[in-house]
This record gives sequence, structure tokens and C-alpha cells, in this order.
Amino acid sequence: MVYFQKMTKEGYKQIEDEIAALKADRPRRVQNLKEARALGDLSENTEYSTAKRELRHLDSRVRYLNKQLKYAEIIEIKNDGKVNLGKNVTIRYEDDGEEESYKIVGRMEEAVGDGKLPFDSPLGHALMHHKVGDVVTVEAPMGDYQVTILSVDN
Repeated sequence: MVYFQKMTKEGYKQIEDEIAALKADRPRRVQNLKEARALGDLSENTEYSTAKRELRHLDSRVRYLNKQLKYAEIIEIKNDGKVNLGKNVTIRYEDDGEEESYKIVGRMEEAVGDGKLPFDSPLGHALMHHKVGDVVTVEAPMGDYQVTILSVDN
């Protein structure tokens, strides 16, 4: 059974852009390796070891990202008023009244601190498929809490 990674069109494009940037940087890394190799004894050549490691890391990252695209399932955003991938949601935490806004994204799109919330995180999972006005209980490792959905936008 093949497991597909759910993501938005924007997330797919971000991965494509990262692959393109890495591929564009590869010739420079190969040149660095050639120049380091020309310095002589490879057994004590830290420049060579570093250049080789950086090139391996770049190639590995490209392979990893290509697999993410291969197994990507791009989710189409529906205008149904329910929380789902690609939508923006504003919630109020019931314990302290604080309000937060998030964009619900796929696992690969997650970026800490930029307002993105993975759909499979405890909060994201609890919010999925609910609508404005719903009070949702979030089952989190440090204890359950409740949030109210204030708005859902595409």
C-alpha cells in the first residue's frame, strides 16, 4: 500500500522551488570539491572532506524532496466552510481567551513559527472538518484543552 503525503498546491510548489535551487547550486559544490581535491593529500584535507560531505548532503536532500513530490497528493480547497488543508482558521483558546490564526497545511509544509499548522498535529487533527462556532476538544500530550473556531477562510 502506497501512502500519499497530503499537501497544498503552494506546498508542492515550495518543494519544487527548493529542488530547483539545490540543483542550481550543485555545479558550485562540484567545483568546490574539484578545487579541494587539487590541494593534495586527501587523507588530511579538511576542505576536501567538507566539500564531499556538502555535495552528498545536497544530493541526498534532492532525492528526499523528489520522493515527497512523487508521493504527494495535492488537496483541492473546497468552499464548504469547514476546516481543511489549505484553509486559514482563527480560533480562541477557551482556557485564556487568546486568539490565534493558522493556515492548515500538510506535514511537509510545516514551518515552525510562521502561522502554519500541520493537519496531523493534535490541534490540526482536532480542527479538521469542523466549522465556525464549533467548540473542539484537543487531545494533546500535556492534557486536553478546548478551542472555539471563530473563522474559516480559503
